[in-house]
Amino acid sequence: MSKLVVGPFNRVEGDLKVNLDIADGVVTSAQVVSPLYRGFEQILQGRDPRDALVYVPRICGICSVSQSVASARALAAVLGVQPPHNGLLTQNLILGAENAADHLTHFYLFFMPDFAREVYANEPWHPETLKRFRAISGEASKDFLKARAEFLHLVGIIGGKWPHTLALQPGGITKTIEKQEQFKLRAILNAKRRFLERTLFGCPLEEFAALKSESDLQALVQAQDTDFARFYRISQTLNLQDLGKAYDRFMSYGVENGCQAQFFKAGLYQGGHIEQLNTALITEDVSHSWMRHTTKPLHPFDGQTLPATDDNGGYSWCKAPRMDGQPVEVGALSRQLINRHPLIEDLVKKYGGNVQNRVIARLLEVALLIRQMEDWVEKLMPSETFCHHYDGGVPDGEGFGLVEAARGSLGHWLKVKGGKIENYQIVAPTTWNFSPRDRDNVMGPLEKALVNAPVRAGETEPVAVQHIVRSFDPCMVCTVH
Repeated sequence: MSKLVVGPFNRVEGDLKVNLDIADGVVTSAQVVSPLYRGFEQILQGRDPRDALVYVPRICGICSVSQSVASARALAAVLGVQPPHNGLLTQNLILGAENAADHLTHFYLFFMPDFAREVYANEPWHPETLKRFRAISGEASKDFLKARAEFLHLVGIIGGKWPHTLALQPGGITKTIEKQEQFKLRAILNAKRRFLERTLFGCPLEEFAALKSESDLQALVQAQDTDFARFYRISQTLNLQDLGKAYDRFMSYGVENGCQAQFFKAGLYQGGHIEQLNTALITEDVSHSWMRHTTKPLHPFDGQTLPATDDNGGYSWCKAPRMDGQPVEVGALSRQLINRHPLIEDLVKKYGGNVQNRVIARLLEVALLIRQMEDWVEKLMPSETFCHHYDGGVPDGEGFGLVEAARGSLGHWLKVKGGKIENYQIVAPTTWNFSPRDRDNVMGPLEKALVNAPVRAGETEPVAVQHIVRSFDPCMVCTVH
């Protein structure tokens, strides 16, 4: 048996390394290490609860809107306020825009460049992939970066700026959308639709979103020369549907809604069935973290984030969140499975969670999001209010805010006492996916997914490991908030 340390990883937001045990050309055990400590939860202690709206977006530079929305929802629960129709729709729009931009950024800038590596030089598809997806200089990077900038212009119209907007509030959003701005939002979404239909999917969004099975998917891409078809053909050649399987236990908070019905449904998928989600069963285990150990795993309302001052046997700054004592995978694959999208149900039934299915679910979600965002824009009523304001200080109490960020389920838990933050705990998507072992020595989802990954002779940065890690689209700065 040999040992290998992989990292730091490029094209990953934040710091990450992975300790691998290797025998007979495969990974036999993995430890996922989050080596950076940041301490946002301590920074917030004792502050005015409204300060969280300023601090938490700074946790991350690529998913700051998600942090803002979760914080606003937690504060809204304490204040007892609800956004009006327009406030809810604009919160949904700005979050949807960030999520869609993150999904596409992952595909074009983080994930696909790995197939341009020299290790694949003998593959017949490599020359085209190198030309199209090579990091920074590939044709796809140039095409996508222009489209991404236009996408984030939508965020700017609604939120004033991106990242770290301050427009998101418990009662809605401070920016009102006038008629002419509503036209601009329509135009931006139309442009995004054209880019996606011509370059990524090669068909109307409605057609891609309506795929029901693997055979439908194969029939669509068979004669295509699109970016999705290129990915799918590479995936089939490399058998990515057999790579990176974790526990096949998936979770989604849902809560994204358009005033009438949830866009993302909440639920827990395990044993082939969808169960009702009970967030009271969430705990955080710190037995293998560089944190001061507790007598038992704690619910986030009672959670602690206290760095250990001595060697406590930990190997990561990431905690180990568990749902009813079990690790769960979160992300677009989880959302679309719990939403019961027929294509994802078919793929998971056949292959479970894996590298290929995570990427397909992410891109499917882009098609679904754009269509939903178009509907949200049409439902805006410029002449009506966008925010319900509140007077006075923040009363004592507790509340939590849940959101489905691009990478999965994000939750903020807030306790207020004497007008100040008594406790503020955050469980981020990559904290779920990249968690260390718990007190029962059960691996986190990525650690499990890495077991049996192939390692080629002489590899110091195994390409299969890279594919598995990136399939989760990690955001490490959120992980170690």
